[in-house]
Amino acid sequence: MSVERKVQLVENLFNQLEQENIQLKKTSGIGCVAGCGKCCTYSNIEASPLEFLPWAFHLLLNGEAEKTLTLLNKTESATCFIYKPLSEINQGSCSNYKYRGLICRLFGFAANTDKYGNLRLATCKIIKEGQTDKYNSTAEAMKKGLYVPVFTEYYMQLNQIDFKLGNIILPVNKALKMALEEVLQYYAYRPLPDLEKV
Repeated sequence: MSVERKVQLVENLFNQLEQENIQLKKTSGIGCVAGCGKCCTYSNIEASPLEFLPWAFHLLLNGEAEKTLTLLNKTESATCFIYKPLSEINQGSCSNYKYRGLICRLFGFAANTDKYGNLRLATCKIIKEGQTDKYNSTAEAMKKGLYVPVFTEYYMQLNQIDFKLGNIILPVNKALKMALEEVLQYYAYRPLPDLEKV
């Protein structure tokens, strides 16, 4: 399967999740604190290369893939390469929000399964403590059948696009690097895609 096709399928999956997240936010009233970005600063975030393939493809189309790979190879920080702190007052934001990974799209607005098989909303302490009533009412609504995207289900759908790239879970910067390498390797001996068709 071509890189363009994989990117299209990943973006379709992201669009599906976006629609579900919009509905969940409307139903629950839960939302991230503007300008927070705290979840992006953790050094133990893991992701698959496949979820960052659209980001890598975007960089290729804009002539920035090789330069970005060089910068990524030089970085010693474990914090996500795409995360850019704005200032001490405004804690930060994703520099490529449109191309953020699946993990970024799920966290805060999706569920995982506890050891008893029950779904629980996977969100941050800031939301749990700052929006306690909304968080608790959403947790109760989930018990009564409120649909919430589930981490494992979305990662299974991602794996169906490309099992190898979707099933490798790495520290986020290694996943970003592998996505870039995959795109650059694919186009090393192929013509770049026609921008009008992409």
